[in-house]
Amino acid sequence: MTDSNSGSEKVPSRQRRRFPGISSRAYEHPADRSALVALRKLSGFDTVFKALSGLLPERSLRLLFLSDSVRVSDAQFAHLNDMLRDACYILDLEKVPPMYVTQDPKPNAMCIGLDEPIIVVTTGLVELLDEEEMRAVIGHEVGHALSGHAVYRTILLFLTNLALKVAWIPLGNVAIMAIVTALREWFRKSELSADRAGLLVGQDLQASMRGLMKIAGGNHLHEMNVDAFLEQAEEYEAGGDLRDSVLKILNLLPRSHPFTTVRAAELKKWAESRDYQRILDGHYPRRAEDKDTSVTDSFRESAAHYAGSVRTSKDPLMKLVGDIAGGAGDLGGRLRDKFTGAGGSDSQGGSRPADEEGGKG
Repeated sequence: MTDSNSGSEKVPSRQRRRFPGISSRAYEHPADRSALVALRKLSGFDTVFKALSGLLPERSLRLLFLSDSVRVSDAQFAHLNDMLRDACYILDLEKVPPMYVTQDPKPNAMCIGLDEPIIVVTTGLVELLDEEEMRAVIGHEVGHALSGHAVYRTILLFLTNLALKVAWIPLGNVAIMAIVTALREWFRKSELSADRAGLLVGQDLQASMRGLMKIAGGNHLHEMNVDAFLEQAEEYEAGGDLRDSVLKILNLLPRSHPFTTVRAAELKKWAESRDYQRILDGHYPRRAEDKDTSVTDSFRESAAHYAGSVRTSKDPLMKLVGDIAGGAGDLGGRLRDKFTGAGGSDSQGGSRPADEEGGKG
């Protein structure tokens, strides 16, 4: 990196657009905002949030990483430190959060903390990704910091651990798991927002795609293909019947992150949108305007996003939801046919499973 004219400000190591005063609203996925609103309305969440905000050992968390991880600086992992400062410069995050590298072969990164965010990356991730891929990941975590996601992520980690400890108490785990499930739902959506922030920082879609592909398939880039990887997302969304749709939901519930192919497809879709281009052109909401933002407008935007998702989704369950919303008739028959996979038509124009026409045997 080079110094600016003032000699005190760091600028990115290659020419990238910068977004002075950018609000996190510019890149936040509508589903992220909707899930966060739903989370805050969850019964008991306010009580838990206020209690944990005062009880969680913030200082202990920082001491843990100081004592058992390597803090990124000009003297340690200097190339990561440059990327971190670049990311904060591009997204105009005034205070650079501390970042640590921790020994763990599993590729992962997180942004946690209550008073101030801390970024943690694993050795597995550092060894897996090249410079531009890593730049997108660090931008992703800085996006979490700018959006204020660190607090909720920290509470999720704490409650997940607590749920395991109180699982033996009758009904003691039910309330906690309800909040953990809601937090996971929000966090999966927040990852889509942070992926967008990573793209704004790296400004290299192919690097973002490669990074996600490597997280899914390891360091065998010569054996993988971005287009084929995106085709998997298409097949995952459109494949199967309603039973598969239900299984997709059940598979997703325990996860903190969305499936990697889905993240890649979502990011590519946004990168090709007018919204992304407008940000690059300098037209984006500013933090100074956040206090004047209408909650009603946010709800309306989120509702429009979900309506559009249902309308254009190729998932069998979402198609059925769209049909129902559109007033499709014979819902019982449609549900039956979707679940059984029957497609035959009777003389009345409806569908009947084959084994109902002549009985079994």
